[in-house]
Amino acid sequence: MAGSSHGHTPAAWTGVTIVIIGFCVAGAFMVLAQPAGFWAGMAITVLGGVVGWIMSAMGLGMPKQAHPVHSGAEQREPAGVES
Repeated sequence: MAGSSHGHTPAAWTGVTIVIIGFCVAGAFMVLAQPAGFWAGMAITVLGGVVGWIMSAMGLGMPKQAHPVHSGAEQREPAGVES
């Protein structure tokens, strides 16, 4: 998978950054024993996923044709097996 551009898009970077911020907020408020702040952090985490999905739908993610489609028909025999 080296050399692929999987995840190197504005949608991926933005979504993951927001999710990390949400986890940090939730973790801080969990240590402080503040349930409302914890759930606010969890809401930020979910928001990060939604923002990433929306940005991807707007064309800022990976193009659909860039993903290889594998049918189940491609069966390889194990190495060393002769037919």
